[in-house]
Amino acid sequence: MPLSEDDIREILRLIDESDLDELRIETGELSLHVVRGNAADRRATVPAPAPAEETAEAPARIEAELHTVAAPILGTFYRAEAPGAPPFVDVGTRVEADTTVCLIEVMKMMSAVPAGRAGTVVEIVAENAELVEHGAPLFRVRPS
Repeated sequence: MPLSEDDIREILRLIDESDLDELRIETGELSLHVVRGNAADRRATVPAPAPAEETAEAPARIEAELHTVAAPILGTFYRAEAPGAPPFVDVGTRVEADTTVCLIEVMKMMSAVPAGRAGTVVEIVAENAELVEHGAPLFRVRPS
């Protein structure tokens, strides 16, 4: 029996009232992964693609050198902490591994997303206030 939207809301309410920072529930038709507050800072980001083969074109090799900051969960991507506030990072911003680069909102719970690697932001892939899927690229960082 699949979980209803009310079931998911009840699960989130229980998590909110507990000391859990992270919870993953998987059923036959549903995968729910919730990360609370700064727990996202402790999570690893998706690694950059494997190095390109010698026969690949130059753009593919350049992309392989970049670290991709990926969405740790499905939710709404926000570049700033509030409407009208300056974005956490822009292209050209120098970041450390623990620098917050954006927020992902799931049912009014905000999760900070860290850069995951020190370097310079070279591309912002996702659009502000749009839904992103788990694993979707958000930023590309040239490691330093």
